[in-house]
Amino acid sequence: MIIVHHLNNSRSQRILWMLEELALPYDLRLYQRNSATMLAPPELKQVHPLGKSPMIQDMGGSGGAEVTLVETGAICEYLVDKSNGRLGAPNDRIGALRYRQFLHYAEGSVMPPLFAKLVVSRVPMIGKFAASKVQPMIDVHLDYIEQELSGRAWFAGEALTAADIMMSFPLEAASSRAGLDGSRPATIAWLEKIHARPAYQAALAKGGEYAFVKPRGK
Repeated sequence: MIIVHHLNNSRSQRILWMLEELALPYDLRLYQRNSATMLAPPELKQVHPLGKSPMIQDMGGSGGAEVTLVETGAICEYLVDKSNGRLGAPNDRIGALRYRQFLHYAEGSVMPPLFAKLVVSRVPMIGKFAASKVQPMIDVHLDYIEQELSGRAWFAGEALTAADIMMSFPLEAASSRAGLDGSRPATIAWLEKIHARPAYQAALAKGGEYAFVKPRGK
């Protein structure tokens, strides 16, 4: 059994979505951010020294030993392996390279300027000005992503993969807080497509508060 240690309003929502897509059984442990600091609660450190989410424990992991993992990308790769390659890289070489790139691009390139904008926007007096200086860096990424999605259905090719799951959080964050709108129609269409998936909606219903997307019908 996989245990998911899930923090509200966090990257961990992607792991719930992936597990629902793979139809893997899991036990959900919910944690709430501190309403004043927005930090994770200290209880997470009782599970792993970093005290961060997402975090999974696979009680029947490799060789039957317990496996504990943090980092969304590493967890996604682990779940692909556990599912015999489902949601993994396409069979063609170019698709496989795209898959590998976007699996890491989500956190390695897109999230840093998005996080920087969030942080500086909260600085008293100069927050709005500082955030405006970060936005052009974000726009470079959004233009690149729009170009990529204009040419194919999904990030790696013609089928949903873990690369799309990884890219969901930064693009939801950009849609909510960093200027992603109808001026980039291919990216917005991709977001609407993932949000319409039954597995995505099931994960949203189970995960609790997630400010970046509203459950359908609400």
